Amino acid sequence: MKKHIYILIILLCITAATKVYSQETNKGYMVKVCTYNGDTIPYITLKNVYVYPEIRLKNKKQEKYYYKLVRDVKKTLPIAKEIRNIVIETYEYLETLPDEKSKKAHIKAVEKSLKQQYTPRMKKLTFSQGKLLIKLVNRECNQSSFQLVRAFMGPFKAGFYQTFAALFGASLKKEYHPDNEDKMVERVIVLVENGQL
Repeated sequence: MKKHIYILIILLCITAATKVYSQETNKGYMVKVCTYNGDTIPYITLKNVYVYPEIRLKNKKQEKYYYKLVRDVKKTLPIAKEIRNIVIETYEYLETLPDEKSKKAHIKAVEKSLKQQYTPRMKKLTFSQGKLLIKLVNRECNQSSFQLVRAFMGPFKAGFYQTFAALFGASLKKEYHPDNEDKMVERVIVLVENGQL
């Protein structure tokens, strides 16, 4: 008799566990729908998938360069996008200010804020990441870093920063060429933005 009670209890536990499990796994997903000729069709937007030919790396040196480039793009691309957003916001806000005095005051405040916020992050970048960031700013803003500094802070500061960069072998006037010398960088950027790398 005790055996039958134990078996009954075990069966009840298994049945209850199966019901709980099946209720948890059959939740489903809410998706948008569209109606076509009286039929309701699920509407799901998929990401683009970019397919490039396989990279043919000849030796360890090229392989090391490629993985270093992927690492550098992942580190500097978000900063370049932030810079683009800051440039757009600052420009739009400057358009609402009435006179040159208030515009200059706002630019000084923005410059001070940016130095406080970005100096620690910029110090952590390597030299090659800094040079890549200059190119990515050109890609994101459609203007060189030199042009951006000159537009917001004037030609004197732009010249000073360009001279300072030139001392270290960099140039704020460096442009981004996705079809020529920066073809591999563009490929990595597209794959990183799409979540494929």
